[in-house]
Amino acid sequence: MADPSSYRPKPGEIPDSPGVYRFRDEHRRVIYVGKAKSLRQRLANYFQDLAGLHPRTRSMVTTAASVEWTVVSTEVEALQLEYSWIKEYDPRFNVKYRDDKSYPYLAVTMNEEYPRVQVMRGHKKKGVRYFGPYAHAWAIRDTVDLLLRVFPVRTCSAGVFKNAARTGRPCLLGYIGKCSAPCVDRVSAEEHRELAEEFCDFMTGRTNTYIRRLEKQMAEAADDMEYERAARLRDDIGALKKAMEKSAVVLADATDADLIAVAEDELEAAVQIFHVRGGRVRGQRGWVTDKVEEITTGALVEHALQQLYGEERGDAVPKEVLVPALPDPVEPVQEWLAGRRGSGVSLRIPQRGDKKALMETVQRNAQQALVLHKTKRASDLTTRSRALEEIADALDLDSAPLRIECYDISHLQGDDVVASMVVFEDGLARKSEYRRFQIKGFAGQDDVRSMHEVITRRFRRYLAEKEKTGEWTDGESAEALEIDRHGEIVGTGPTEDDGRPKKFAYPPQLVVVDGGAPQVAAARRAMDELGIDDIAVCGLAKRLEEVWLPGDDDPVVLPRTSEGLYLLQRVRDEAHRFAISYQRTKRSKRFRSSPLDDVPGLGDTRKQALLKHFGSLKKLRSATIDQICEVPGIGRKTAETIAVALARSAPAAPAVNTATGEIMEEEPGTMGSSGEPVTTGAPDERRGQET
Repeated sequence: MADPSSYRPKPGEIPDSPGVYRFRDEHRRVIYVGKAKSLRQRLANYFQDLAGLHPRTRSMVTTAASVEWTVVSTEVEALQLEYSWIKEYDPRFNVKYRDDKSYPYLAVTMNEEYPRVQVMRGHKKKGVRYFGPYAHAWAIRDTVDLLLRVFPVRTCSAGVFKNAARTGRPCLLGYIGKCSAPCVDRVSAEEHRELAEEFCDFMTGRTNTYIRRLEKQMAEAADDMEYERAARLRDDIGALKKAMEKSAVVLADATDADLIAVAEDELEAAVQIFHVRGGRVRGQRGWVTDKVEEITTGALVEHALQQLYGEERGDAVPKEVLVPALPDPVEPVQEWLAGRRGSGVSLRIPQRGDKKALMETVQRNAQQALVLHKTKRASDLTTRSRALEEIADALDLDSAPLRIECYDISHLQGDDVVASMVVFEDGLARKSEYRRFQIKGFAGQDDVRSMHEVITRRFRRYLAEKEKTGEWTDGESAEALEIDRHGEIVGTGPTEDDGRPKKFAYPPQLVVVDGGAPQVAAARRAMDELGIDDIAVCGLAKRLEEVWLPGDDDPVVLPRTSEGLYLLQRVRDEAHRFAISYQRTKRSKRFRSSPLDDVPGLGDTRKQALLKHFGSLKKLRSATIDQICEVPGIGRKTAETIAVALARSAPAAPAVNTATGEIMEEEPGTMGSSGEPVTTGAPDERRGQET
């Protein structure tokens, strides 16, 4: 535990101006980011008597080893820089939002020549119009199904669209009138884009315009005795009204607003947002955050606004944002929102009327979300804590292993040997910390040697990071330590001072290997050779789920109902899954390899041009140099190199399908992406032999 007085800035060093500050730990990792109207006044609050600090603040300043700051011109710039740094560094003591990227949106790809309506999740893309988010994807599909009758916009994938254009036949939606079929030129690209824009206008809340227009057209058709057309328009009006009924009117004045409510206790807070467009609720989302710092409701609202609008521009930021408490000060936040929208934004607390009533509804949703989260987490946290305690007791550890790393080796009959490293922190998978290894030290199948190599490479990286951060504790000198991409020491490189976690900077409390006594002994030997003796090692054998410890003749047998055993099994199975997925990826790449890959300077574009010109690798192999030169972009020197590469790789015997015994001919329709014939079946039939 560090003493804050050891890194406290000297009097007069801290400027009395707006800025953003960062606390770093002894490894130079950024652990907290904050902003201040006056850096001098704000930072002085952190260096008072520890007894007077909030427990979380006290924990932060005693974990930190240094503080630095950046001066900016205005509070708005400080807000923007704080948001950028929190996104970049993910500091452990800042408010942690459980991200809501899984919420589905209704998206219209206006960045394509023929815009497409579809369900989208994940990060938002430039040029795509988004509506929502929705609670369920089926709600989006129901809405789209109703609206396609009036706005027959394309919904098919690129492959279906191209196939329809090639065959000249539209898909089923084109036949039943729910797609304008631009794939077969029933409408032009401009007409189809106009339909997509009308669809977007309707989704943004401009509903009455279209309904009045359709009612007028229906009346005109009836007057002209075009009763079939009038009936179709009547059905279109019914479809639009049915789609509108799915989102009831909540604000009578057709307001565009976002309502944010917060429910909190001392440890956590739940945030709920209702997106109201045209007076109707068009989307809802929510998340829960750990309060890892002392924070007010207004500050929680400020963080929620950063989360909501940090990547948004234009109409995605509404004219009105209603909140339960205002940030202090509120002016920089309002100015920041206005800058992202491009016009004024009203940020206020609703006082009366429909907006206050709706805010109460959002608040109830936030309260229910917090209660539900706590109910689930209480059970989950108790189970995970018990599992870690049981592991510590069974392995005779000094404390519960809060960080566990597990390693597994995978190969296919000695080929494509790879290894995986998965990480569990506090009993939960930390997928951003997963790593993959290629076995480079030797060829062939030897799980014990592979495990020794992987553990050696991983902890060499750890020691290198310790050296870079000056963390050596026993006076040893690791001179010229820098690790190449295979984990080998090659020299000294510059110390990165960006605060981001290094790939192998965090040591585990427990290393688990997939295997029995030989694999455990190899892992322990690798760590002993590196001088690491403060990390526990064990192995989990598949046959009887026995836990092996280094040097023990007999395994540790945990009860079948033990939560500790369940956790070790989950860790081992996750390492096995991750290793096999990597091994299969390498194998599939090897099967798709082509002799053209060995031609220097020949990229994917010219490879495809060659295969398209000749139709197959077999025909290309039999072509003359002059014929190869006929392909656009292929000069004579390149053609000669291609001919030599193909001659060296000429097969001695025809390819055979190992599943059927059939001799495979290289036909144009059977080529893989690289030009080699695709023989299906054989690799998957041997999948059970993977380790």
